[in-house]
Amino acid sequence: MINHHPFIRFKTYHSIRAPLNPPLIDSTEDPHPSLSDWHDYEPNLEFDDTELTHPSPEPGTAAVFDDISYSAEFEVPSDDEIIKTTLEADNYEEQLTMVGHDENAIRKDFKRRKFIEFIGTDKQGQPIIAIYACRLPERKDLNSNIFIDFIIKSMEEFVQNDYIIAYFHQGMKDNSKPALQFLWNSYKELDRSFKKNLKKLYVVHPTTFIRMVWFFFKPIISEKFKSKLIYTSSLDELKQSLGLNTLKVPDPVKEFDEKINNAARYTLRASKSSLKSSRSLETIPKSAQFGVSLRFIIENSACLNCIPPIVRKCVDHLSLPDVVETEGIFRRSGNYARIKELRTKINAGEEVQLSTEDTHVVASLLKTFLRELEEPLLTYELYDDITQFGEWKTEEQRSRNVKQLLRERLPEENYELFKYVVEFLGKIMERKDFNKMTSSNLAIVFGPNLIWPKQEQMSLDEIGPINAFIDYVLQHQDDIYFVDINKKDRGAYD
Repeated sequence: MINHHPFIRFKTYHSIRAPLNPPLIDSTEDPHPSLSDWHDYEPNLEFDDTELTHPSPEPGTAAVFDDISYSAEFEVPSDDEIIKTTLEADNYEEQLTMVGHDENAIRKDFKRRKFIEFIGTDKQGQPIIAIYACRLPERKDLNSNIFIDFIIKSMEEFVQNDYIIAYFHQGMKDNSKPALQFLWNSYKELDRSFKKNLKKLYVVHPTTFIRMVWFFFKPIISEKFKSKLIYTSSLDELKQSLGLNTLKVPDPVKEFDEKINNAARYTLRASKSSLKSSRSLETIPKSAQFGVSLRFIIENSACLNCIPPIVRKCVDHLSLPDVVETEGIFRRSGNYARIKELRTKINAGEEVQLSTEDTHVVASLLKTFLRELEEPLLTYELYDDITQFGEWKTEEQRSRNVKQLLRERLPEENYELFKYVVEFLGKIMERKDFNKMTSSNLAIVFGPNLIWPKQEQMSLDEIGPINAFIDYVLQHQDDIYFVDINKKDRGAYD
């Protein structure tokens, strides 16, 4: 007997339909699949339903969700009604098309709302995309192909690598809640990289509306998504999970978090204050290379030409012929537990042998070192200048400004280490036919690990110029470093 999937209907009798026979896929997956091989399937829509307290209703019965923030009753029609109307029978492209609106004006409004932002990288260097429900446009503007295209273009430079989404649900207005059919149609518009490279989806402050969405998509979810979906009840918990020191969110999200977690936050602050005080009494071991300043490493470790020992060790291993050609090197994340273990050993002064480690672990270890420096390698001072890269229109202007920033304004030890890293990435680029890592791909991976703002989060408007700056340096490194600058005369670059 064929099990038809539930078709949920509001009592106002606006129908929302799911496909009868969603594709079945094998749950097995190669831990490091090819980035270039073509696949003839796309993953199922992946939601978790573990928090649902009600079983799927039988046809002809009613499902009721009772919650103080969202209360509604749904009816499930009979099998005959389901068979008569399916999602495939609808011309959903017409539903997504907006009529009578100026497309440019709508896109400007979307950009002004800032409902999707890049907010940094997690502990493994994976970019984090935040989506704020409280800033979503009204439903009449939301249900449009313009909206879907805007989302895709906002995220496309990140989704080619492993990435994370943090969805903040609090503050969503009733007139901004999307139709369930629209969510399904939107999902089908996303290509495979959006779905496959998503490593974690944090749902912050979930409500019954979220449960209702999961309930509707229950027949067409993938089991693999259960390991990706994470519920988070507080901003402090989210910051700890992502390894973020600061997290700037819209006021409605912040106010809700403070309201429901008031007592817990006071307890957490007290414990953190106590922990901070105890740590301040500890002496940082002189062998430490992670989480300290570059100057500290140079003063306490054997650094040839200002290159920390662990950086040189990682680069030497990753430059080996059979390693440098690894497909997806730096794009794929290594095992976090193993990276953490190696980091602890290195900071304790223990010797580590990278020759026996997985390539992606060693690559992630190098990114971790750069990301955990007390100050970014390209320094806080250069942040505002680098984010203006897009304003430099001519090649002459770009060449002059980039050389001036790197040769004149970077501290000597930062200059030497950045030059060393860039030259190594040049070797990676030379084998791009094998490892698939172009200058653009490397810039996307390394940009947020080489520079970040001192106090605020990086925005989507800023990450673009930063990646473009790194891309330019990688492509023009022979010109930038044509003359090895005398350390005592860093100003002569013409």
